[in-house]
Amino acid sequence: MAFKRFQDFLGNLVKRQRKLFFAGNEKVSINELLEKLMGTVGEVSGIVTARQVLDHYSELDSESKFNFFKTLESDFNAEEGSVKEAYDNYSKNPSSSNLNLLSRVTEPKRHELLRRLNSTPDATHNLVSMRKDLLDYVKDYQKLKSVDDDFVRLFSSWFGRGFLVLQTINWSTSASILERIIRYEAVHEIKDWDDLRSRIEPRNRRCFAFFHPALIDEPLIFVEVALTKEIPKSIDSILEDKGGESFDPLEYTTATFYSISNCQPGLKNISFGNFLIKQVVQELQVEFPSITKFVTLSPVPNFQGWLNKISDDEEMKLSDLKQQIQQLDNTLESIEANGDLIEISVFNYLLKAKKGKYPLDPVARFHLGNGASIYQLNRSADLSEKGIRQSWGTMVNYLYDLNDIEENHERYATEGVIEYSEKLKTLLIKN
Repeated sequence: MAFKRFQDFLGNLVKRQRKLFFAGNEKVSINELLEKLMGTVGEVSGIVTARQVLDHYSELDSESKFNFFKTLESDFNAEEGSVKEAYDNYSKNPSSSNLNLLSRVTEPKRHELLRRLNSTPDATHNLVSMRKDLLDYVKDYQKLKSVDDDFVRLFSSWFGRGFLVLQTINWSTSASILERIIRYEAVHEIKDWDDLRSRIEPRNRRCFAFFHPALIDEPLIFVEVALTKEIPKSIDSILEDKGGESFDPLEYTTATFYSISNCQPGLKNISFGNFLIKQVVQELQVEFPSITKFVTLSPVPNFQGWLNKISDDEEMKLSDLKQQIQQLDNTLESIEANGDLIEISVFNYLLKAKKGKYPLDPVARFHLGNGASIYQLNRSADLSEKGIRQSWGTMVNYLYDLNDIEENHERYATEGVIEYSEKLKTLLIKN
């Protein structure tokens, strides 16, 4: 609340001072504004100029935004001469002070520009939106990757764990936040307000979200949790459970994370999920001491896409697998009849399809990177159109065993080791 009052104060200050600083000069180019911002010495004039830059940027067309980012890449690097001089000094005398100087002069001017832009009210929201635009341009113009790296570096600091606030989302949460939960749900579509209510109002359901003080009423990431008496094997068993009349918290032994949605595309690659799951586990343990199992019910989003890309000259056993499973169609009869084949294929995909030394599948990469293990595969667990299209309906229970999380994480991070349940060994196709 204090932060919001301060932001309101700054916002009013900007409105009062804007005409004073820019009277008769509202149509200057964005490059002129950037130059003015970097040369500004007065705190108030800097805040006002930053707001002008951000407002001007929001009105640019796509080509002009692209040129804006190209300007950041070409004109806001470190000074080459200063870097060389500082490096030569450090080479002659590798003292701490010379190292600090070298570190300062090698920082791109973009860092300071972004910090100055972030000084004005509501700037963080604008900069997150700006990076969303940037990510589209990076795909086709790789030079902008350096600009994106600078956004990531600063966002990682601005959105550090110490600034994140965990909130429970329930039916009494403000309508503006609930509307965003409906809009941002990325795993299992929330059809309407009644559907949302069925997910957050029953006493055996929980929803938690991370917020940041600079993004008012904007969740960064949220997780939906089902409290059950056993590990669920299908998404319908969760979504169709409206909660019974009676509620005994001691009956529940399992907490299932069945949907985790990132809400801000502009914060891609800024990790919140690890912190979120660990803090939610702590919250649930306090409220429900009887809960001892923490699992997910997760989709396998890239499975069919990977299968289609296996070439015929790849490892013979995987090629054979592809030929067999591609005979399937998307009918329920075909899926049920070929359950064994699908299960074997999905398990080997999770273990063998790689992006570097880590799993290709983004959901597996997320949970295994957090210290979970593959506990169970569930056939025909999601027979929605999306579920069939992704993995012929197969879903995965990842297990968060609190005794093994840290060790699993370390082995995964350093060696890419994927932990899985003993009972799944029979599904592994050996090389």
